[in-house]
Amino acid sequence: MFDMKHLTRLKTLDEKAPEAMKSFWAFDKAAFAEGALTGQQKQLIAVAVALTTQCPYCIELHTKAARDAGANDEQLAEAALVAAAIRAGGAVTHATHLFKD
Repeated sequence: MFDMKHLTRLKTLDEKAPEAMKSFWAFDKAAFAEGALTGQQKQLIAVAVALTTQCPYCIELHTKAARDAGANDEQLAEAALVAAAIRAGGAVTHATHLFKD
């Protein structure tokens, strides 16, 4: 199912739901604009989130964007391990719901 070529089909969404997609693209651009966080930091966050949501499109696109922003292998590795720690931490803390008082 995953194929980066499928992203060319986004233009169909642009055509069929132009106002909503225009808003989405504007939001996306604003979210990734330089601000209190650098573009590189935002892309590293995006990589970590993409790994936790396990979206192959996002993983590929944001890894490339992070690298284009200057991120190196060590930064990507740390972002991946932060994502793994958060995901594991969620499982551990939610495990507390398994036990009754």
